[in-house]
Amino acid sequence: MISTNDLKNGITIEVEGEIFTVLETQHVKPGKGAAIVKAKLKNLRTGSIFEKTFNAGIKVATAHIDKQLMSYLYNMNDIYYFMNMNTYEQIELSKDQVGDSSRFLTENLEVYITSYENEVIGLDLPDKVTLTITHTEAAVKGNTTTNALKDATCETGYTVRVPLFINEGEKIIVSTSDGKYVSRA
Repeated sequence: MISTNDLKNGITIEVEGEIFTVLETQHVKPGKGAAIVKAKLKNLRTGSIFEKTFNAGIKVATAHIDKQLMSYLYNMNDIYYFMNMNTYEQIELSKDQVGDSSRFLTENLEVYITSYENEVIGLDLPDKVTLTITHTEAAVKGNTTTNALKDATCETGYTVRVPLFINEGEKIIVSTSDGKYVSRA
């Protein structure tokens, strides 16, 4: 248990059966009445962000989140397989559990799998990943507009906008936060 006065960014708490990460807090002491704590929370199961107001000094339950470094092996149908490189234990995640992260999963990519009381709630990707271009159109000669981009399909099936000079077979670096091209690998 933790007092709402002690809430800080990054702490995980459990409120009404849901797990939240505290994104920011603000202590407010109105002219009349008791102090309150306004907290911006992110639901770790759904990803939704909202604000909640707590009375100052009340206790909320802390949630212990486990993070395990795992290596992505492969996927078959809608099941994704990961292995703990220390214990060689393998786990399976469904397409729903992996979500949009599947766009960036390549063989042997190391990710952190987060869980709460043996319930997998998500995976944390590295900030940037290296992907190989499997298909892209040839650049049109003379098309030299500033920052001209074209579509390119990566080995994972993800389509990203890349500069005209990128060709099939090249490796590129893509940001996992916004899914955009960063540079050549």
